[in-house]
Amino acid sequence: MPSNNYYDVTMWPVGNPAKDVGEVINSIIADIKERQAATDVNDGGKPGAVIYLPPGDYHLRTQVLIDVSFLRIEGSGHGFTSSSIRFNVPEDEWPDLHELWPGGSRVIVDLPAAGDGEEAKGAAFYVERNGSPRISSVEFSNFCIDGLHFVPDGSGLRAENTYVNGKTGIYAATANDSFRVTGMGFVYLEHALTIYHADALSIHDNFIAECGSCIELRGWGQASKITDNLVGAGFKGHSIYAENHGGLLVTANNVFPRGASSVHFKGVTRSSVTNNRLHSFYPGMVLLEDNSSENLVATNHFLRDHEPWTPFLGVDNGLDDLTGLLSISGSNNSVVGNHFSEVIDSESIRPAGGTPVIIRLAAGAGNFVSNNHVVALDVSAKSSDSCFAAQVDALLTTEATEGLAVTTVMVDSASARNTVLDSGSDTQVVLDKAVNAFRATPTIGM
Repeated sequence: MPSNNYYDVTMWPVGNPAKDVGEVINSIIADIKERQAATDVNDGGKPGAVIYLPPGDYHLRTQVLIDVSFLRIEGSGHGFTSSSIRFNVPEDEWPDLHELWPGGSRVIVDLPAAGDGEEAKGAAFYVERNGSPRISSVEFSNFCIDGLHFVPDGSGLRAENTYVNGKTGIYAATANDSFRVTGMGFVYLEHALTIYHADALSIHDNFIAECGSCIELRGWGQASKITDNLVGAGFKGHSIYAENHGGLLVTANNVFPRGASSVHFKGVTRSSVTNNRLHSFYPGMVLLEDNSSENLVATNHFLRDHEPWTPFLGVDNGLDDLTGLLSISGSNNSVVGNHFSEVIDSESIRPAGGTPVIIRLAAGAGNFVSNNHVVALDVSAKSSDSCFAAQVDALLTTEATEGLAVTTVMVDSASARNTVLDSGSDTQVVLDKAVNAFRATPTIGM
């Protein structure tokens, strides 16, 4: 028997989903609220619903307002393809490309750009409900949200490379519980996911790339997870960002380069960054700031190398090489068993003549740094007009003319009572042994 709680946007009598899927989904949500008005019918009453987007292109010209629990919006394909590569291919080559746009079940965000301080107005899906209980169990699954184009920002970069357009994919403004974002594709949005006040949020197995910022957990939250995603932000934004969270799990993500940071915590406690592959063109890959404490950073692979693609040469995140690939301002964090590869041209080091830092304990106390392995190579940076070929060539090249001198661990005077074990030789670790415990990694011939 067909369920009246399953909706196909192409079969709904209100609106035209190809022209404005936002109008259609809002009408469906209104129908759910009208039919499921009672809070207690046979120990139930509000089971929620599924809204299905078949494969196809759906322009969204009306913001979707979600204020009901137990709603799942799903499609049949995340549809991600690189718009950045396409827009940096000469236009006379476009007729020979197999496809020009993302596909699958694709929502095209055609909202007007949000003004300053009004970023929520540029969100395709806006989630807000006050009162008790918190809105719960809203799910987004298996479709693509595409911002279509970026716009000029005065930087001199071509418009499609600015990562600016005032558009957001999903914006949750109020406290929420057990939200799920799975199997989604996000592309060419200034903000892909902005979630406030999350509890038990799951962001899993998504493709979130070529967005100004990808995942932003704001306000505060607890017991959430960001797992098994393919993520890559623009040079102005965050790939994974969280503030004032506890019990956050960031695991098994493949974080692409070009984001201003790979993982950025502010005031985050008792959380884990483990088993991720992190790649960046800049220092400041993982930042634990604002007294982020009692966190575990373990068994991650850090790679810092050079931007090889010509459209973005000369672009950086504004940080110099003394920042560290991992920088910590907080206490009682554990940094254990990570692999760091610093593969850069010594001529590019900033400040000139400086020694790049791998792990920097900038402030706090009682941090434990143990058994981290650092590979530092001096290479001649190369570039190419082909994004894919240049990136693969850079990743597979392991030859270097010589090793690169680095400071594997630097402990600032504002950080004390730390323990640093087997994470660099005597000459590679800079700390005050009077106020920190230290055991050097043995060197050959000792």
